[in-house]
Amino acid sequence: MGTPVAAPLPVEARELKSLGTALHQRQRDAARKAAEDFEGVFIAQMMEPMFQGLRTDGLFGGGNGEMIFRSLMIQEVGKEVASSGGIGISDSVYREMLRMQGLES
Repeated sequence: MGTPVAAPLPVEARELKSLGTALHQRQRDAARKAAEDFEGVFIAQMMEPMFQGLRTDGLFGGGNGEMIFRSLMIQEVGKEVASSGGIGISDSVYREMLRMQGLES
């Protein structure tokens, strides 16, 4: 009647270790950056009171311009401290972010 149909070959099901690895790494990198940014903002907020009591000299200092630039300087110092190892907050925040996303290692 017709040609016999060959039986399908058995398929081996294996877990693909690399599937999703690139996506998980991008998520980990984004979480690391967010944790470091958070620590930078935290450090800047903690440093702000240190500069509030400083007096500036009259002729070329003070005013709104100095307040703005001082604020920017404090933000940048906070970022630098955080990116240089910080005070350890970013590591805890990073681990918690990974845990909440189910990416903990």
